[in-house]
Amino acid sequence: MRLATLGIVGLVFAAFAVYVYETEPRWYERLRYPLRYEQIVVGHAENYGLEPQLVAAVIYQESKFDADAESPSGAVGLMQLLPSTGQGIADRTGGDAWTPEDLHNPELNIRYGSWYLRHLLDKYGSEALALAAYNAGQANVDRWQEEGGEIGFPETRAYVERVQELKLTYARAYADELGL
Repeated sequence: MRLATLGIVGLVFAAFAVYVYETEPRWYERLRYPLRYEQIVVGHAENYGLEPQLVAAVIYQESKFDADAESPSGAVGLMQLLPSTGQGIADRTGGDAWTPEDLHNPELNIRYGSWYLRHLLDKYGSEALALAAYNAGQANVDRWQEEGGEIGFPETRAYVERVQELKLTYARAYADELGL
C-alpha cells in the first residue's frame, strides 16, 4: 500500500512539473535562462545560417553565458571551444593573428562557435548529430554512425536533449530579441 501511495505522489508531482514547464510565464524563463550578447548571437547566427535560439541554447548549456568559463578539459569561453578547435577554425577562416586567449572574447568565441556549429550541421545533416559532435567530438559521432547511428554516450544523449529543450525555451522567452 505504501509503495502505491508513493507511486501516486510521484505521478502527481510529475504531472505538476510538466504543467509548470509547459506554462512557465515568460518572465520566469527570462529570469532562469538569461540571454546576453544577443546582438552578437543574432549577427553570427544570421551570418552562418543558424537559428539564433540554437546558438543561445548552446551558449547557455556550455557556459551559462560566462565569457571566462574554462572546463577541466581545457575548453574556453562562452561556447566552450578547445584551443585546438579555435586554431583549426582560425586556419580555415583567415584568422592569422589568432591566439588561444582570444577565446575569452565574446564576439570571437561566438563567431568561431557558430562557424563550428554550421560546419557540423553541414557535415552530419542533422541537428542532433551536430550537437552530439559538438559535445563528444566528430570522431565519436563518425564511429557511432559506422556502428549503426545511435549516440553512444548517455551523457551526450542528455546533452543533445537538453540543448534542444533550451532552444525551445530561448525561442519562447526571447522571440523579440532573437528576431523570431
